[in-house]
Amino acid sequence: YKDYSDISPGYLVFSIWGNSVRVSDTSVLQSSDSFPSSPAPNKSTVREDGSMEEELRGLRRSRPKPPVGGDFTLSDCFYFYRRGIEDIVEDEVTQRFSSEELVSWNLLTRTNIDFQYISLKLTMVWGLGVFIRYCILTPLRIMLASIGLTWLVIGTTAVGFLPNWRLKSWLSEWVHVMCYRICARGLSCTIHYHNKENRPRKGGICVANHTSPIDIVILCNDGCYAMVGQSHGGLMGVLQRAMARSCPHIWFERADMKDRHLVTKRLRDHVNDKTKLPILLFPEGTCINNTSVMMFKKGSFEIGGTIYPVAIKYDPQFGDAFWNSAKYNMVSYLLRMMTSWAIVCNVWYLPAMHQQEGEDAVQFANRVKSVIAHQGGLVDLSWDGGLKRAKVKDTYREEQQKKYSSMVVGSEEDRSGNSD
Repeated sequence: YKDYSDISPGYLVFSIWGNSVRVSDTSVLQSSDSFPSSPAPNKSTVREDGSMEEELRGLRRSRPKPPVGGDFTLSDCFYFYRRGIEDIVEDEVTQRFSSEELVSWNLLTRTNIDFQYISLKLTMVWGLGVFIRYCILTPLRIMLASIGLTWLVIGTTAVGFLPNWRLKSWLSEWVHVMCYRICARGLSCTIHYHNKENRPRKGGICVANHTSPIDIVILCNDGCYAMVGQSHGGLMGVLQRAMARSCPHIWFERADMKDRHLVTKRLRDHVNDKTKLPILLFPEGTCINNTSVMMFKKGSFEIGGTIYPVAIKYDPQFGDAFWNSAKYNMVSYLLRMMTSWAIVCNVWYLPAMHQQEGEDAVQFANRVKSVIAHQGGLVDLSWDGGLKRAKVKDTYREEQQKKYSSMVVGSEEDRSGNSD
């Protein structure tokens, strides 16, 4: 049974009318004794653009041509029913927005199943773990996180009063990295960085797959980046204003975020200045459960400049880092992180990439996405993560309707094949 209450009905209709992209292997991370430093590349998405057409053509060729009418017969309905039900049951989008679970529970992670009594010994072990996590580790982690955030505000504000010399830039980076490392200790993060020679450089754009808001903390433990986002009020606003005093972060007002040209211009101006920190972007635009990489928005690749891909893969054996924003608010999510045993992840810095001649922004984005998915052992999907909450565009739905009708009527090749 699946809960489809948080997904757009349009996606289900879109899926029934024809999903010609099929995944040959959507395997997720399995339970193992140790987390590999470099996971085996996933069997990437196999795009069979004509999969439904070929299957239906094969069925029609295996039966005699109807004496009256076209190629359509009543039995064709069963084929479309079956394909539609398969796409709903093994939906490629909904399962990417639910927490990744191990095949067998290891007493270290949370599950979607409520407490069930199995044995006294197992219950005592589980209870001891709850006591350690909630009564010993959590208070220490909250204290460390509070210290890190407090020092971030104080340190960046103090650095902001210095003149714009080279010393200011050095102190700003030092304060940012130090405070992020303290916050990472507050989450008990264990991070393994690979290929550090490929770390993003100034004047470039760092793009990574997105699983959680703490992705920023993970990456900033090993270097400083310029953040891009919407201006907020409250505590988040205090942090943003303090950080902007010492470092050229890019914060937009709510009205400015809708002006695509203004956003692109500010980002391009930042990239053209080779003395400024690399911009950190998450082109997916939403959090995915770290089993796949979904469509990269092309806007991040229209700015120009050098792209530095980064693959992030969390180990689900100790704690689930995925943020299900439809189920938990930010405070609840952070408390879940602090009450987990640990957050263990691997980060791979990949070689810099440039847009090739004759390659548009969409093709470039897909090429970068494929490289990240391959290195992180993630499934490469072409679906837009925004389909979780947004409706499918009418143009996409009409395209699938046309494809559906052409399969029902049959093409000239089908008719000529049957006549033979």
